[in-house]
Amino acid sequence: MKFFRLLIVMSLLVLTGAAVSASAQSKIASVDMRKLFNDYYKTKLAEDLLDKDKASARKNLKDMADGIEKAQADYKQLLDQANDQAISADAQEKLKQSAADKAQQINDSKTAFDKFHREVEASVADKSQRMTANLISEIQKAVSDKAKLGGFSLVVNSASTEAVVYAAPEIDITATVLSQLNAGAPVDVSTPAPAGLDLAPSTNSPANP
Repeated sequence: MKFFRLLIVMSLLVLTGAAVSASAQSKIASVDMRKLFNDYYKTKLAEDLLDKDKASARKNLKDMADGIEKAQADYKQLLDQANDQAISADAQEKLKQSAADKAQQINDSKTAFDKFHREVEASVADKSQRMTANLISEIQKAVSDKAKLGGFSLVVNSASTEAVVYAAPEIDITATVLSQLNAGAPVDVSTPAPAGLDLAPSTNSPANP
């Protein structure tokens, strides 16, 4: 574990040195993606739309909950009436049947309430994710356009130590590194596996980082 950490530190030092050396030929910029997202006017518009959807959903859920509460009160009243010994047995049976029907109605309403609640949560979450993805895409395009116009080869996200917002294709060494990493691969993973070969993940396989 110590050796692995030392290897990471050494790699970072090498990469840092390479970046400093490359800076003589390349222009590097940074942006705060969090600030761009939070201060983008369309972000506020999207939040307002989501708030309206949530408010509408809350109203519908409250109306459904109020309906269930009233039905439960009606059910209790029907049971009390059905147990009234002052009325005829025939009337009691009719009231008991009405109470049973009301109980079924309550169960159906509860099922519908739960279903609607799940659907609303999923819908709002999906809409929020789509809006966020669209906003980020627009922001990244704006950053990319500005970087190209300014002649920047690399734009890093100052709000994160991991994300790169824009990188010029000519400084991308992904293919070279991947080729080196896969040089010792035992099989050609790009071709179909031979019949009978078990591709199921081993229970002893390391978890993805």
